[in-house]
Amino acid sequence: MASDSNLTPASARAFNPRQTVPGSLYIHVPFCRHRCGYCNFSLIAGRDHLIGRFLDAIEIEIGWLEQSWVIDTLFLGGGTPSHLQEKDFRRLFAAIQSRFSFTENVEVTTECNPGDIAADKVALFADYGVNRISLGVQSFHRQKLKRLERDHDAAQVARAVDLIRRHIDDVSMDLIFATPEETMALWRQDVEAALALDPDHLSTYELTWEKGTQFWNRLNRRELHQTDEELCAEMYEWTIDRLARAGLEQYEVSSFAVRGHRCRHNLQYWNRQPWFAFGPGAARFIDGIRQINHSSTMQYMKRIEAGQLPVVETCQFSPLEAAAEGLAIAVRQVDGVSKSGFLDQFGVSIDDVLGEVKATLMEHALANEDSERFRLTRQGMMVCDRIAVEIVGQ
Repeated sequence: MASDSNLTPASARAFNPRQTVPGSLYIHVPFCRHRCGYCNFSLIAGRDHLIGRFLDAIEIEIGWLEQSWVIDTLFLGGGTPSHLQEKDFRRLFAAIQSRFSFTENVEVTTECNPGDIAADKVALFADYGVNRISLGVQSFHRQKLKRLERDHDAAQVARAVDLIRRHIDDVSMDLIFATPEETMALWRQDVEAALALDPDHLSTYELTWEKGTQFWNRLNRRELHQTDEELCAEMYEWTIDRLARAGLEQYEVSSFAVRGHRCRHNLQYWNRQPWFAFGPGAARFIDGIRQINHSSTMQYMKRIEAGQLPVVETCQFSPLEAAAEGLAIAVRQVDGVSKSGFLDQFGVSIDDVLGEVKATLMEHALANEDSERFRLTRQGMMVCDRIAVEIVGQ
């Protein structure tokens, strides 16, 4: 379904850049086989008959852009983009290419489930320029995978990596730690199993208990139990040291990479650079304004079909608010924040943003600085979400 200019709402100008040139694009593909109990992402499970209608909506939403753009990173997230069939994937890329072209060294990432990987699918990805796969592994242990409600096993992960490597060089894996009943020994086994497959990038996430998920409900019914904070810290610190020995440098709270394989798309977010985003629940950041689409796939489609923007939240920032958010996000990076670069970007100093919070961070050894940079310590990284709240709350 081609976009029709007669459907273009006047308010679509809000996500047509006027002041900045976004270099990145995110597309949210909300379809999954099923919803895992810990997941609170915008997705729709077991309703593949809606894929065509979703693609209609994506074509229209992207078509509301008034001109074409060149991008340096593209990230297909979800949901599960690898859940799409070949014809649907081709149609999605046709919609993208109607308004976007790629730089010579573009980074194109697709999130995949191990069970979706087949030789023909990987070849299709490569044909469309996908050069980085983010594989949702989460664990290699049968019982832990069952607890997380994942539908693959360790053998499928190994097979998926082998198939991917035949066409695509850059392989990233996601792992989750601090799951119910998980021990330190079990987590070490997961990390060692991942390293045995020689990934270029690892993202390790502590399990979060999100309101509204099945895990949250089961936690409140005392069917599941959170991992002790001391054990969580032990798992995290051991991971940093073990991955460093394996040649994967930590460059963000949860992200580790072989040299030259940091995720450039995520760096756009952490450095508060502008990006395009389309699809249900997608958040774009253009000309200093953040817009968030409706998280319901049905509502997203209905609004676009009615010629209305699917946006449910628009955030405009004062200069100090922009600086505070920028610092709260940037300190997630192990390299820290350039003092002069921050001043150039936001027009205020890091000290102006931190206020009294800085003394507290220094006193408790949660941050340090030199003449060039401000950064969190390892202890600060372990509580960076709390620190971010304090920074934004100034």
